[in-house]
Amino acid sequence: MIIRQLVVGTMGVCCYLLGCEETRRAAVIDPGGDVDTILAAAQDEHLTIDYIINTHGHPDHDCGNGPLKAATQARIVIHREDAAFFARPEVKAYFSMLGLPASPPADMLVKDHDIIAVGKISLTVIHTPGHTPGGICLYAPPHLFTGDTLFVDGVGRTDFPGGDTATLMSSIRKRLLTLPPETKVWPGHGYGGDVSTIGQEARHNPFLTGDF
Repeated sequence: MIIRQLVVGTMGVCCYLLGCEETRRAAVIDPGGDVDTILAAAQDEHLTIDYIINTHGHPDHDCGNGPLKAATQARIVIHREDAAFFARPEVKAYFSMLGLPASPPADMLVKDHDIIAVGKISLTVIHTPGHTPGGICLYAPPHLFTGDTLFVDGVGRTDFPGGDTATLMSSIRKRLLTLPPETKVWPGHGYGGDVSTIGQEARHNPFLTGDF
């Protein structure tokens, strides 16, 4: 699997370009801006982008959806609960304060355990609510793309509309920490580092060990 981690946008989102080495088909996870950089990376790797996958609906993670879709005709993918939540007028109004472009409607709504096939790569959807109602992680062993659910030495914030701390911690403990300890964690922001493992986070993440 080809993995390119690209830090994009005004909020330092870790965007991921994933490519199948055999078929050269690709997906982009969380295009939070700098679409020209994303397209250049895909061109460098000789990849064709089929999917734009959002781990959740916050504008810093999906503000590049529109121009990336226009350039590639890729399908926009999001969990169905976030599609419904972020379509609410009051939620749209709240997040418009960030001043970032809104995403076009999703082309594909997913749920827990769905599989997104990117060439010969299978990405399993793991529903991890808490940061948002429809937050997801994407699992292609040994790689796990965690969005804003789990960071290196941190976890997603829960003070925005739709967030809930107890739900987030339950998602992390029941859905993520149960994965093999060698699973590589690729976070949605590099606040504590750009990559980790499930074992490392279980042992040292202060939000999970109670040391903060």
